[in-house]
Amino acid sequence: MENIIYNELLTRGYNVDVGIVETFSKVAGKSVRKNLEVDFVCNQASKRYYIQSAFEISAQEKFQQEENSLRRIDDAFKKIIVVKDTIKPWYNDRGVLIVGLTDFLLDPSFMDL
Repeated sequence: MENIIYNELLTRGYNVDVGIVETFSKVAGKSVRKNLEVDFVCNQASKRYYIQSAFEISAQEKFQQEENSLRRIDDAFKKIIVVKDTIKPWYNDRGVLIVGLTDFLLDPSFMDL
């Protein structure tokens, strides 16, 4: 699924990279650094999108895992989770757009909803 999304983003003219978000936490009194991955960081002129690809997010734990790296990005660019299922596109309470793969592929305007 990630390859399909990657090829579609290239076809749409985006420069696509993998993103890394560093997080720090305290464990037993020591600072621990952890790197979280963002599947796609897409740039085109002044536009930037952060996209996570999730085959399935039926469980809340899986959804939080996919959203975790996106919510730690401290800027106002659009954050999107693309799932395999056909779902009605919606925004969660943190402003992340969740969209189905078919809608994402067939309608490039979903990135600007």
